[in-house]
Amino acid sequence: MATWKRDSRLTGSQRLLCAGLKLGPGEGLGGLRDHVGAPQSSRVPMCRHQSLATFIATFVMLFTDNSGQITQWDAIMAGSLAGMVSTIVTYPTDLIKTRLTVQNMLEPSYRGIFHAFSTIYQQEGLLAFYRGVSMTVLGAVPFSAGSLLVYVNLEKIWHGPRSQFSVLQNFANICLAAAVTQTLSFPFDTVKRKMQAHSLYLPHHGGVDVHFSGVVDCFRQIIKTQGVLGLWNGLTASLLKIVPYFGIMCSTFECCKRFCLYQNGYIVSPLGYQLTPGVDQSLQPQELRELKK
Repeated sequence: MATWKRDSRLTGSQRLLCAGLKLGPGEGLGGLRDHVGAPQSSRVPMCRHQSLATFIATFVMLFTDNSGQITQWDAIMAGSLAGMVSTIVTYPTDLIKTRLTVQNMLEPSYRGIFHAFSTIYQQEGLLAFYRGVSMTVLGAVPFSAGSLLVYVNLEKIWHGPRSQFSVLQNFANICLAAAVTQTLSFPFDTVKRKMQAHSLYLPHHGGVDVHFSGVVDCFRQIIKTQGVLGLWNGLTASLLKIVPYFGIMCSTFECCKRFCLYQNGYIVSPLGYQLTPGVDQSLQPQELRELKK
């Protein structure tokens, strides 16, 4: 069974710095405020991926033992739980994004994000913000768990420890893992988007191209009218967004980590993982600094 181990060569502040760069600045709720009155905004979903990364880090810490290690299956469980929790927390904003995207811009039903929140709440009630959430939760399981499982197994291809991977190798691992898992979970996302967009209060019921009475019926109607491949309509555009996002995010984390290890004196250069000769890699940064005095 493979295990992951927290790198004790980084200080707490350095871990926070790398994680902050991995999440990306200027997004989250601030990103929502930046797009009031911009229905075509594509930045709203970013808060979901950032929350996912935050919750993954939190659950990984809960499953990590006293030695700082986590087994592969515990990592998969942490990723699955993180995906489901982050989905539930951010789902209302995802529904708002879908409604703003599909509405008729010549005769808009919503003037912006906050107007959409208010209108949906008054017309359809609080539960309307979670229409189709079951599909998102189910889709988060293969996406989150698959990302971790595929990424761990891909490391075997390179026949070397992860600590010695180049930036290009890490980028390739993440991109391939994201592509595979996004493809597996995409049918759930297709059904979710149709359920989010559908509303009796919108013209033409939100412009949804199939009529359905529930989750199972939505699957059935899509397959009946468009075939099985209809569940993967729009996959290419989704991959063009998801794959480079996760690739760049994790590559940024690795670059930050290498710079911190170089600054702490553990490696020769921030461009690689060549260890500094004569340095005990088991020492923590504070212990290494005291030893050099």
